[in-house]
Amino acid sequence: MEGLIILLTFIAVIVIGVPISWGIGLVTILSLHMCDAKMTILPTKMITGVNSFTYLCIPFFILAADIMSKGGITKRILLFCDALVGHIRGGLAHANVLASMLFGGISGAANADAVGLGAIEIEMMTDQGYDRPFSASVTAASAVLSPIVPPSNIFIIYAIVAGNVSVSAMFIGGIVPAVILTVGMIGLNYYFAVKRNYPYRDHFAGWNEVLRTTWKTMPALFMPMIILGGITTGIFTATESSVIAGVYAIIVSAFGLKNLTWRDLYNSLANAARMTSVVMSIIAMAAAMGWGITAMQLPQKISDFCLSYASGPNSFLLIVFLLLVVVGMLMDVAPAILIVVPILLPAAQTFGVDMLRFGLIVSITLTVGLITPPVGMLLFTTSTVAKIDLSKMYKAIIPYAVLEVALALIIVFVEPVTTFLPGLFGY
Repeated sequence: MEGLIILLTFIAVIVIGVPISWGIGLVTILSLHMCDAKMTILPTKMITGVNSFTYLCIPFFILAADIMSKGGITKRILLFCDALVGHIRGGLAHANVLASMLFGGISGAANADAVGLGAIEIEMMTDQGYDRPFSASVTAASAVLSPIVPPSNIFIIYAIVAGNVSVSAMFIGGIVPAVILTVGMIGLNYYFAVKRNYPYRDHFAGWNEVLRTTWKTMPALFMPMIILGGITTGIFTATESSVIAGVYAIIVSAFGLKNLTWRDLYNSLANAARMTSVVMSIIAMAAAMGWGITAMQLPQKISDFCLSYASGPNSFLLIVFLLLVVVGMLMDVAPAILIVVPILLPAAQTFGVDMLRFGLIVSITLTVGLITPPVGMLLFTTSTVAKIDLSKMYKAIIPYAVLEVALALIIVFVEPVTTFLPGLFGY
């Protein structure tokens, strides 16, 4: 009964629009009251919850992404992708997907992709004859790639919450699922482009144009390569890679692209501080909430429920998948991970699910939930950027939501998809 009260209270505060950190805080206070704990535990658990060296990754990756965007790299990514695939049916739609995959290596955030790249992508696509709802749906669907392509803040958060998972392994493990989703979306783009006779460039841009745009986009292409290369070779850790990314972004934008002013740097530092404060406040509140729900023995009750209805790892993962798609509709991925992982982890360990695999499944499923109607939080952001009614957005996104849910199921049940590449690197 207590668990149901907690769940209904949390859904209620999210639905009425209470900021996520305040909503978590309210539920935390309620859970502490239910288990007769002292309220002094709240600040203690909040402080210990954010007291992790690994969390230093978050502000530096946010800073690197903001600086690279201000350096003018966003549009260069899209022009590079257009030069590469613009001559194929649905060319700009394919460029949209590829650009999101590349931009994900910089931003690592779906909303940043939808806002940063989305405004440019949607205008370019509609100017060339694509209908606006389709352009917006491709933008929202492809933005799902950003949190999966390393570096990824949600992978960092899961690794810390799980306690015994390497951030580097999570980064490497996200590559194959990201490629699968990319190929699937490009295939669906091609189908709609042929069916609706969408425009495309009647000739290949030429290798000179590809090389020219590649040269201009090279700073962005190098960032994920430097991060993953340094981590896999042992030159630096995942936490240190975030600092490398930040310094690299400043050097490239200020001296290479020569588009970064002192005011831009100040604004980027301020934006990184604001975004980090939001993320860390959510993490702090969620840490306290995690203690509260553990004291109420909710994880054990959820584990017992899964044990009673799941006959093995696969049936357990199916239950988790269905639950997480719904959770992903209602809230952003980071707070969702902070809330559900401590609850589901004991059951996953009971069924012998590899913690790295479980982390990738949780992260990817929650991300897919962002574009799944009837809610899908990313749909609100994209419809605002595209300046279209949300009802049109819902209708246009359904084929992509169905595709991504189907591909996510493949990722869930075909174990090598999430474990093969990390295994090659010794994880």
